[in-house]
Amino acid sequence: MSKRTSTAAANGAAAISDASDIKEEPTYDKQKDLLSNEMGHFSLVRAMHLADLITELNGLCGVLSIFSSMRYLIGDPNEHGNIYTALAFLPLGLFFDFFDGKVARWRNKSSMMGQELDSLADLISFGVGPAVVAFAIGIRTPLDHLCLAFFVLCGLTRLARFNVTAQMIPKDSTGKAQYFEGTPIPTSLALDGLMAYWVSNGWIHDDIPGGVWFAGTILEVHPIVVLFMIHGCLMTSKTLHVPKP
Repeated sequence: MSKRTSTAAANGAAAISDASDIKEEPTYDKQKDLLSNEMGHFSLVRAMHLADLITELNGLCGVLSIFSSMRYLIGDPNEHGNIYTALAFLPLGLFFDFFDGKVARWRNKSSMMGQELDSLADLISFGVGPAVVAFAIGIRTPLDHLCLAFFVLCGLTRLARFNVTAQMIPKDSTGKAQYFEGTPIPTSLALDGLMAYWVSNGWIHDDIPGGVWFAGTILEVHPIVVLFMIHGCLMTSKTLHVPKP
């Protein structure tokens, strides 16, 4: 999750502190005008800031990761090129996730649209993407499906809460939030690294660590999927405060 919301918060704090010295003047929101119905063709494209385009690259990495996992599923399971590609796209998405915030601060441009784009891109790259990789390497019983869905929905809920409460979290002197509530969703890259290690050792499909419990029953499950559920719970925790770097 990038720091684009913090940029907006900092701008808001600066506006309040200067209110006593500078006469309030109406502001012109070009992006808002371009997103209105009266602005003609390609107004959405013209409304996007440079940081928004970089955020789209984060989402692109997540989508390409999902496609690479699907290509692995329809190919030879002993050929791991596609699954490695799926895993590699996810940290690349993190690069763009950090970079869009730096560009937003550099250009001093942030918006609600950028904040929403950031959250949606993060959900694809750090929520759906890792879950699809897990499915591709063999964590795919019906109960596994529910556990992986729980992980993705926790990520979805965590991002929605962030968008709603970002302005309520205590800020430092620069206007940046002092901590994250719950672990940020990009920390799912730890799971990606773990799955990459499994793939490199051939611990996939029938050889997934922990094996399978209750095989042949409705409760058949890979116990290792609990790692995804724990991570989901950490993301949605209200009491866990992770200091922002």
